[in-house]
Amino acid sequence: MAALPGVRFQEAALRVASCPVNLPEFASRLKFAKVAQEVPNKKFFHWVNCNQSLDERSGMSGFLFRPQELAFRTQYAELKERSLQAHPLLPGTPGTLYLREKQGRAYWYRVYYSTPGQQAETLVGREDDADARALMAERIAFAQWAAAQVSSLRKLGFQVADKAVARVLVELCNRGAFEAGLVLVGTLAYMAWLNEYGAIAVAARTQDIDLARRQKLRLAAPLEFFATMQATGLPFVAVPGFPSLQASSAVKLPGVQGLRVDVLAPGQPLGRVIDLPDLAWAAQAVPYYDYLLENPEPAALLAGGQCIPLRLPQAARLVFHKLYSSTQRQGFPEKAKKDRLQAVTLAAVLCEEDSESLPAAFAAAPLAIRKAVASQADALRQALAAHPEAGAIFAACWEQGM
Repeated sequence: MAALPGVRFQEAALRVASCPVNLPEFASRLKFAKVAQEVPNKKFFHWVNCNQSLDERSGMSGFLFRPQELAFRTQYAELKERSLQAHPLLPGTPGTLYLREKQGRAYWYRVYYSTPGQQAETLVGREDDADARALMAERIAFAQWAAAQVSSLRKLGFQVADKAVARVLVELCNRGAFEAGLVLVGTLAYMAWLNEYGAIAVAARTQDIDLARRQKLRLAAPLEFFATMQATGLPFVAVPGFPSLQASSAVKLPGVQGLRVDVLAPGQPLGRVIDLPDLAWAAQAVPYYDYLLENPEPAALLAGGQCIPLRLPQAARLVFHKLYSSTQRQGFPEKAKKDRLQAVTLAAVLCEEDSESLPAAFAAAPLAIRKAVASQADALRQALAAHPEAGAIFAACWEQGM
């Protein structure tokens, strides 16, 4: 069987497997075919089921996700590991070193784009400071390598957020916010968990960054949230509270589609404003976030051209809290549907990667969450029809926990 150079691996497997077979008698006895793809210096092999339709082989027949190839998961893991060691991350594009004279003396600068279309520069050191120049050259080289890796992973189906998201999260990461206890939640957390588990699913898109903290951040000094957002160079403005006398809990970029950053915290009722002295800011209360944010896990998010270390809620708890949230979206059916789809997709992934976490997370959930999940039993069975293992785990949870 001839190789298909230049065609993406999985796509090549699907196309070759769907081509007419010259030896029908031999092919009829085969259940699987081995398909090869050659790229420079490498050859990959992939088994495809010849008895399935093209839709079934491409994951479009009720399946919520497809697993990444081991080689690509390893590529992501290496990028993540090296990014953890590269702290602090360079904000913006990698940039270049530029020598400039000022008042008769020459200095090295890193010239880069801090945000799309906005050039910036950072002083590196004097012309004769070889150590400072070498260190910055090494950091730039790593940033260039990381950007190439992220671009490659995006083409392979990994979830990648946009450059504005990257700029915000890099600033928070470099200031130690995530190490101190800040947690990324919402759709971006879902995207990050898909990458962590090597799952290809429907691409998620969001114009919101949802940040949460369960308790006071472990920082030597307060981290002023609004000043941190201004330090990104993006033109964030505070979103007025409602009513207007209430403190703001979010910032937003101009325009209808402008990026919005919300700060959330455990509390009731939903939307109540909570003062956060450690951030010199306020947060919106979200019921049962204390459950969601218990023992967050270290992870990373691909965004722009960077891999950003941060903290995420436990994946199984995210599943059940999203299912609960889907029942609270009064007047927003499209958001409820999105929450439910993300929850069942992540649940199906967990059944393959960490099946024991789901029953444990369900058992630890507050009664209101367990009831909200059980109330969707029929819809969940239908959504998980192609993933019977996940459906069985949910059924066992309902029987034991209700």
